[in-house]
Amino acid sequence: MVTRREFLDALAVGAAGIALGTTAKSYARILGSNDRLNFAVIGLNGRGYAHLASLKANKSAARISYVCDVDGDILSKFAGVAQKEIGEAAIPEKDFRRILDSKDVDAITIATPDHWHAPMAIAGLQAGKHVYVEKPCSHNPAEGEMLVQAQQKYRKLVQMGTQQRSSPHTIEIIDKIRDGVIGRPYLAKAWYVNVRKSIGTGKEVPVPPQLDWDLWQGPVQRRVYKDNVHPYNWHWFRIYGTGEALNNGTHEVDVCRWALGVDYPKRVTSSGGRYHFKDDWQFYDTLVTSFEYEDAMISWEGKSCEGMKYYGRDRGSAIMGTAGTVLVDRGGYEIYDLKGSKTSEFKAGSESSSGDLIGRDSMTDAHFANFIAGIQKGEKLNAPISVGNVSVTMLQLSNIAWEVNRELHVDLKDGRIQGDVEAMKMWGREYEKGWAPHV
Repeated sequence: MVTRREFLDALAVGAAGIALGTTAKSYARILGSNDRLNFAVIGLNGRGYAHLASLKANKSAARISYVCDVDGDILSKFAGVAQKEIGEAAIPEKDFRRILDSKDVDAITIATPDHWHAPMAIAGLQAGKHVYVEKPCSHNPAEGEMLVQAQQKYRKLVQMGTQQRSSPHTIEIIDKIRDGVIGRPYLAKAWYVNVRKSIGTGKEVPVPPQLDWDLWQGPVQRRVYKDNVHPYNWHWFRIYGTGEALNNGTHEVDVCRWALGVDYPKRVTSSGGRYHFKDDWQFYDTLVTSFEYEDAMISWEGKSCEGMKYYGRDRGSAIMGTAGTVLVDRGGYEIYDLKGSKTSEFKAGSESSSGDLIGRDSMTDAHFANFIAGIQKGEKLNAPISVGNVSVTMLQLSNIAWEVNRELHVDLKDGRIQGDVEAMKMWGREYEKGWAPHV
């Protein structure tokens, strides 16, 4: 195992990194094709397949040089699929740090568990890479702050995976709201429903031989391996995940914030619990949270285990104003007058679903195209980390309000909690010795 110190020292050794897993064939590709960006896809179990599909959709401007996962079985499967889809073999690698030390990478995409998002993104920036990171961009607000600072320091691009920011119909309806289609917007409601099953009670078992459990844990303090964490249920453990509010609420709350034109709220309240099952799940399965502004409000309601839809949708956002309401989701939008009569609609050709976006979807294709154009042509990013981190921090504040069971008062400049020492202790986290991220 390479220590963090050894890794950082290695980054300083210029051309030596080319030898780390770079074949003559792959190096020749670099020399002959400066017009295409070399990507490394890191974290391959779920959302990584959407990254693969979107890089394929943008293959005239990008190729996949590396694929990376700490689980050898997941890595092997993905590498085979990637070669079939792209028509070129990417180099498989278990340790992302070796990828960062390679000159054969212009940008990395991160679809790992949440506890790795910010530390890996920061390391990528320090290694001179552009970064596409899935939401949430951090595990806690302190990491979000560090990531924004790192982007500003190292001057590489960071796009957060709130892909609805690149959805043409969502951009269109936000423009219509700006132009007054519902008057002055002041209330936004977002929601998410699913019928997730119980994760049961985990048992201590030997670490699977194909899994590097130490590197999987990375910056978090060490825990024994249990059989109900990897590869997906880490979402519901506080040390690794961030709960449904960050897992899915980030998307719709971000749309609401965008529509209302607001940043940090002045007050956050949050109520809910783990009601449906009694198991190892450490977050709520049901949550109602509110973000209050001087003249506006956003609410999010999450139901992880109860599938009753709102407005006939698994997920979405309702933006309400002085002259009417807009309903918008990944499948289109509808406009209503004050009395609730529909006046207009647009269908994008697919229904909004609470299922994870694993395969190809046009929003992610467009989001990657925007990221690539930002690198190659200086195009403005649709979800730069300075913007994405506001929505993420808001929902992390929601988690903190739920933990301490009281409302939080927030500094409008940076989202920090005011007048509550206990709550502010949850702003950051403790790290495994030698693994703490630094800018």
